[in-house]
Amino acid sequence: TSKPMVLFLGPWSVGKSSMINYLLGLDDTPYQLYTGAEPTTSEFTVIMHGPKLRTVEGIVMAADSARSFSPLEKFGQNFLEKLIGIEVPHKLLERVTFVDTPGIIENRKQQERGYPFNDVCQWFIDRADLIFVVFDPTKLDVGLELEMLFRQLKGRESQIRIILNKADSLATQELMRVYGALFWSLAPLINVTEPPRVYVSSFWPQEYHPDTHKDLFLKEEISLLEDLNQVIENRMENKIAFIRQHAIRVRIHALLVDRYLQTYKDKMTFFSDGELVFRDIVEDPDKFFIFKSILAKTNVSKFDLPNREAYKDFFGINPITSFKLLSQQCSYMGGCFLDKIEKAITRELPDLLGSIGLGKKP
Repeated sequence: TSKPMVLFLGPWSVGKSSMINYLLGLDDTPYQLYTGAEPTTSEFTVIMHGPKLRTVEGIVMAADSARSFSPLEKFGQNFLEKLIGIEVPHKLLERVTFVDTPGIIENRKQQERGYPFNDVCQWFIDRADLIFVVFDPTKLDVGLELEMLFRQLKGRESQIRIILNKADSLATQELMRVYGALFWSLAPLINVTEPPRVYVSSFWPQEYHPDTHKDLFLKEEISLLEDLNQVIENRMENKIAFIRQHAIRVRIHALLVDRYLQTYKDKMTFFSDGELVFRDIVEDPDKFFIFKSILAKTNVSKFDLPNREAYKDFFGINPITSFKLLSQQCSYMGGCFLDKIEKAITRELPDLLGSIGLGKKP
């Protein structure tokens, strides 16, 4: 039931906050987001609809279950102090929520922020319907922090839009060079056949600089608003597609845990030390064909397989002996858990998507 969420990410001082001010007409109002040449936004700012202009503390937002931000409490008190909500009586916000994030500063470790910055970004990325990654022509260098961010965006490529902001600060020839350099920097980080949509303009209320491509910038701005409108219109389809994507991840995880457990049971003998046997399996799953057997026996794509290292941590917290084999989780009346997920992925969720496409009320 929540509104679509649009997330703004990118290096510091590239114009993320200015862009939100511009889209919502907040410039020269008491509630405009603070902007400047230095790193200014240190908070995660959620801009949402409300009957009148007011600020909402992060602690209040997390406590209000109706707002759907209560899960953010798990990131601790330090983070909630860096979370702020702004309610604005604006038509666009009746249909969408904007989230402004602190700019990425390459020489700052996330520990220095006092809360798990990357984990918080991931929480918002997982829930965003549209992700604007904003750059400006003077900050195209890709460092470790930005690389980490694009790693977190893996699997969300269809939601990413790249914004080359402040484009009217460059002459035409220079702008073309910068555009090429931006793609060159990002190419290794976005491994998809279809490149993401790039919008080139200057998103702020000032007039475009004379002797620049004003017509192009205006057309790009209109395209971006049409894109935003499309995402709002398609939000039901997007949510169902996201649920299906999540179901696929759950299914793969279940199959992998089952395979680890089956291998453990096969290797155990009366005289074996269970801990040593399992440590051997977790340290080198390829020796026991854990991941390869999933690819061989099921229709799982190798690109969807999770990181092997993650399972060391996973089994460190969840002992292997606490799991049952999938075959033991079937009943005559209730059927099998895995079959239900398979049915949802292959039939039920696609049917639901189809019914929306035909204009039926799902």
